[in-house]
Amino acid sequence: MLIQAKSMTKIYRMGTVEVTALQKVNFSLNKGDFLSIMGPSGSGKSTLLHLLGCLDRPTAGRLLIGGVEIADQNDRQLACLRNEQIGFIFQNFNLIPRISAIDNVMLPMNFGKAIAKQDRKPRALELLCQVGLKNRTHHAPDELSGGERQRVAIARSLANDPKIILADEPTGNLDTQTGTSIMELFRVLNQQGRTIVVVTHDKIASSYSQRTLQMSDGMMGEHER
Repeated sequence: MLIQAKSMTKIYRMGTVEVTALQKVNFSLNKGDFLSIMGPSGSGKSTLLHLLGCLDRPTAGRLLIGGVEIADQNDRQLACLRNEQIGFIFQNFNLIPRISAIDNVMLPMNFGKAIAKQDRKPRALELLCQVGLKNRTHHAPDELSGGERQRVAIARSLANDPKIILADEPTGNLDTQTGTSIMELFRVLNQQGRTIVVVTHDKIASSYSQRTLQMSDGMMGEHER
């Protein structure tokens, strides 16, 4: 089992006020699963994604990723886990505007040891070709369309060959046709053995997944396909 959450709870404290963002969430993912998470704003989707991405720790309950208990890891260990096993894709792309597409894809490699220095540029080029951007490798983000920027972000998420891809509203800023092409790309990555988790408001995007978790008020229900 690649990911396992057991009674996972997240409480944020703001002064004397406690806000429960997640309430005793239970679910598991195996290698090669494709999961979508849906729900209204404030339902706990982003909190769940942050926990799965090791950007935060549960307040109570357990979260294991690759058999590693997240609550037991210090900040440096969590950073290593993120860099080596998890790829992030953001709704707003989060590309560095001053550097080219290929340099953006190389960034995660520069912070880790998984890819030897001499292999980083060839790997970045290979990944950009894989997502259909062979002729756009040296363009800056502001020279690319929204769909092309999202493809750069997907290539960057694959830089260190992670087991898990986490995507936060990956089609939210794209037109329907471009969004569909991005989801088709996720389908291919999943068929190659990647574990994909997508947070989305888009029912069409969620239809690409094998399972859908419905979030409401920090609690979870599930629809299996």
